[in-house]
Amino acid sequence: MGNWVINYWLSVLFLATWLGLNVFLFVHAFLSYEKADKYFYTREILGFCRRSLRKQLDHNLTFHKLVAYMICLHTAIHIIAHLFNFEHYSRSRQATDGSLASILSTLSQQEKDEDSWLNPIQSPNMTVEHVTFTSIAGVTGVIITIALVLMVTSAMEFIRRSYFEVFWYTHHIFIIYFIGLGIHGIGGIVRGQTEESLNDSHPHRCAEFFKQWDNHDSYCKHPRFEGLPAESWKWILATGILYIFERILRFYRSKQKVVITKVVKHPSNVLELQMSKRGFSMEVGQYIFVNCPSISYLEWHPFTLTSAPEEDFFSIHIRAVGDWTESLIRAFEQKHSPMPRIEVDGPFGTVSEDVFQYEVAVLVGAGIGVTPFASILKSIWYKFWHADHNLKTQTIYFYWICRETGAFAWFSDLLASLEHEMEELGKVDFLNYHLFLTGWDTNIAGHATLNFDKATDILTGLKQKTSFGRPMWDNEFSTIANAHPKSVVGVFLCGPQTLAKSLSKCCHQYSSLDPRKVQFYFNKENF
Repeated sequence: MGNWVINYWLSVLFLATWLGLNVFLFVHAFLSYEKADKYFYTREILGFCRRSLRKQLDHNLTFHKLVAYMICLHTAIHIIAHLFNFEHYSRSRQATDGSLASILSTLSQQEKDEDSWLNPIQSPNMTVEHVTFTSIAGVTGVIITIALVLMVTSAMEFIRRSYFEVFWYTHHIFIIYFIGLGIHGIGGIVRGQTEESLNDSHPHRCAEFFKQWDNHDSYCKHPRFEGLPAESWKWILATGILYIFERILRFYRSKQKVVITKVVKHPSNVLELQMSKRGFSMEVGQYIFVNCPSISYLEWHPFTLTSAPEEDFFSIHIRAVGDWTESLIRAFEQKHSPMPRIEVDGPFGTVSEDVFQYEVAVLVGAGIGVTPFASILKSIWYKFWHADHNLKTQTIYFYWICRETGAFAWFSDLLASLEHEMEELGKVDFLNYHLFLTGWDTNIAGHATLNFDKATDILTGLKQKTSFGRPMWDNEFSTIANAHPKSVVGVFLCGPQTLAKSLSKCCHQYSSLDPRKVQFYFNKENF
C-alpha cells in the first residue's frame, strides 16, 4: 500500500512543491518587473557594496523571464504526471484481480464512507474528463493553465513590441492565475492516511496482508484516507500582501496632481513634455510611468526622464511608435481643445544611476534611446556650472546612433551648450561625443562632404562632425583602453539587443586580466 501511494502521488507532490517555489519567486519577479521604489531604495542601500553585487539588481527582467520559464516547465511536467496518474487510477478502478491497487480503489464502497476514498475515479464508468471538470483541483488547474498560456504567448517579443495593449492586458491575467493557484488544493484530491489509521494499519506492517483486511481476527484493518490540506496559498500569501501594498502606494502616488508647464514638438514626430509635481525627486537616468485617462484608464507606459535632478521640472520625450503614443501626440496637437490630463507614477531606478560612480563613462544611445543620457549630460552641465568638486567621473564618451537627421535636433542645443561650457572651463577632453547617421543617401553624404571644411557640422550645427554608418566598436574600445590604462570604465547602453551583445563582448575582450588595470563594466537599460 505504501509503495502504491508513493508511486502515484510522490511525483505530484514533489512537482507541486517545486511549482509553488517557482510561483513564490515569480511574485518576487513580478514585483521586480514592476520596479517599484524598493528597487531604487535597494540600490541606495547597496551603494556601499561591491559593484558586481549592485549590478545583479539590474537583471530583474531576466530573473522575471527565467522564473516564468521554470514555472512553464514544471507546470508541463506537473500536468503530464497527473495524466499518467489518472491513467493508473482508471486501470486500478476497472481491475477485478483483487490486487492491492484494485482494493484501495474501492475503499469508499468497502468502508461505506464517501470521504475515505483514495482513488478519485470512484466508479468504473467515471472518466478522467468527468473528474477534471467536476473537482476543484481539476477546474482550477484548467483555468490557471489557460491563464499561464495566454500570459506567456502574449509576452513574446513580437506581440509585446507590435501589440503592446494585448501584452499589457493579458499579462494582468496573473490575478486569476494566483487566485486559482491559491484554491487549487482545497478539494483534497491529494490524499494521505489518517493518524488514527496509521496507528491501526501502518503500511510497513499491513501492506503485505491486504487480502486479510476483511478478516475480523486480523490486526490490520482497512486504511482510511483524508485529503491533505492545501499548501499553495502559503507560497503566495506574503508576496501577495506585499504586491497589494505596493499597488495601493502606487495608486495613491499616481493620483497626485501633475502640472504640464511646457509642450515642445520636435522633429521626427517626437513630443517633449515638461511637468511638475509636488514632492517629486529624481536621479539621473530614472524613468516614470505615464497614463493619459482620456486615451486609456488602464494603460501605463514607461518613459525615461530627460531632465536633470538640478532642474525645477521633470521632462520626457515621447516618440510615436504605437497607437497609444500616436494618440497622445495627436491629443496635445489639438489647438482648440483642453490639454489632456496626465498621471505620473515614479520615478524608478535604472542602471544609469551609477554613471557617476565610474572614473570613465561610455554612453551609447540608439535613436530615442538617448533619453537617459540627456539627463546625465544635463546634470553634468549643472555640476560644472556650480563647480561640484565631488564629481568622480573624469571623462565621458558619448555615442549617439540615429537613423534620420531630424533626430539630432532633439538635444543639439544641449550638446552645443556643453561644448561651449567645456571650452570656457578648459575641459575640452572631458566630453567626447560622436554622432552616427545610419539612414542616409548620396545627396546627404555629398552635401556633408562639400561642407566638411566648415567649422560646424552641416547636419547638426555642432563642432563635432557627424559620421556616416555605424561605429567600429573594436577601434573605439581599443582607443579608450589605451587612453585610460588603469581606470574603471562603465559602459551604458540604451538600445537594441544586437548592439548589447556587441558591447558586452567588447567589454569582456578589452578588460585586462590584471584587476589593477583597465576594466570595462557593461550596463544595459531594461524596460
